[in-house]
Amino acid sequence: MWIFMAVLSAFFAGITAVLAKCGIKKTDSDFATALRTGVVLLFSWIMVLIAGSQNTLTHISPKSLLFLILSGLATGGSWLCYFKALSLGDVNKVAPIDKSSTILSVLIAMICFSETDHLVFKLTGTTLLAIGIFLMTEKKDVTTESQTHNNWFIYAVGSAIFAALTSILAKIGISNIESNLGTAIRTAVVLIMAWAVVFAKGKQKQCKHLETSEIIFIILSGIATGASWLCYYYAIQKGIVSVVVPIDKMSILVTVAFSYFFLKETLSKKAIAGLGLMLIGTLIMAIWH
Repeated sequence: MWIFMAVLSAFFAGITAVLAKCGIKKTDSDFATALRTGVVLLFSWIMVLIAGSQNTLTHISPKSLLFLILSGLATGGSWLCYFKALSLGDVNKVAPIDKSSTILSVLIAMICFSETDHLVFKLTGTTLLAIGIFLMTEKKDVTTESQTHNNWFIYAVGSAIFAALTSILAKIGISNIESNLGTAIRTAVVLIMAWAVVFAKGKQKQCKHLETSEIIFIILSGIATGASWLCYYYAIQKGIVSVVVPIDKMSILVTVAFSYFFLKETLSKKAIAGLGLMLIGTLIMAIWH
C-alpha cells in the first residue's frame, strides 16, 4: 500500500507543477505559493476531520511535534535558499545541486534508519538517479550580472540539504501519530513561513491584482499539492524512506507528459535519456527494497 501511495504522491505532485505554472503567468510566485499553501492547509484539515484523528491532537508527544515543526521549517528553508540561489547564480549550475536532495535523502535514510537491505541495488539506483538528474538539467541563459555573484553555491547546497532533511525529519515526526494530522500540522508551519516571506518582501498588495483564471489554477494546484502531501507522508510513515523519496521524485514523468500535451513543451534527446535513467534507477530501488 505504501508504494501505491508513493506513486499517487508522484502523480499529484506532477499535476501540481503544471497547474502551478498556469497560475503564475502574471501572479508573483511567492504570493501564489502562500495562497496555494493555504489551500493545502484547508485540504489537509478536512482529511484530518474525515479520518477522525483531530481528537489525538492533544496526545502528540513533544518530540513528534518538534520534528513536525522542524520538517515544516526545513521545507520553508529549502524554498528560500533555492530561489535565492537562482537569483544569484546560473540556473544550469543551481538546479543539479538542488535536485541532488533526492540522493541526499536516500543516503541519510540509509544511515539514520538503517535502510541498508539490498544495498547494492540501492546504490546502483542512486547512481542512475544522479546521472539522470545531471542529464535532465538544461542550460538556460542567464544575465551577466547574476554570474558576478559568488554566494549562489552556498544557497544551492542549503536548498538541497533542507529538502533532504524535510523527509527525514517528517519520518521521525509522524512515526507515532496519524499521518493526515502530521501533514496538517507541518503544513501550518509552511504556511506561516510562506506568508512571512510575502510580507517581508512587501508583496501582500498583490491580492488586488489577481486574475480569476489564475486563482482557479492556484486553488487546483493547492488541492493537488494537498493530495500529494497526504499520500507522501502516509508512504513515509509506513514505508522505506530511501524508496519513497525516489518514487515521489518521479512526478517529473507526469509533469513532462502533461506539459507536452497541454503546454506543448518538448524535451531534448539528452533530457529524455536522463529521464529514462531516473525511471530505471527508481524501479530498481522500488523492486529491490
